[in-house]
Amino acid sequence: MEILKPYRARINALDEQIIELLRQRYDVIEEVGALKATHGIAATLPDRVDEVRENAAKMAAEKGLDEDFIRGLYAQLIEHSCNLEDDIIAARAKKQAS
Repeated sequence: MEILKPYRARINALDEQIIELLRQRYDVIEEVGALKATHGIAATLPDRVDEVRENAAKMAAEKGLDEDFIRGLYAQLIEHSCNLEDDIIAARAKKQAS
């Protein structure tokens, strides 16, 4: 198993970068959720959901990755992001009602 050690280290480093990028993405999602709450915009905008998912699939195809896998991955990422925005909007509404 020693032969796999350098590859595992590279994968671990890439995973760390992926997690950091996800954290940055969620920081933006939190800002957007607050903005949507302030302006009465729905958390889920179907046209935007489709645009983000298909843009990711297109980028994946250009990089030689499986488009369907990326569509599924982004569907989960987007769903979680919309749920977070819903939570932010609901919390702001509850706070304003108090």
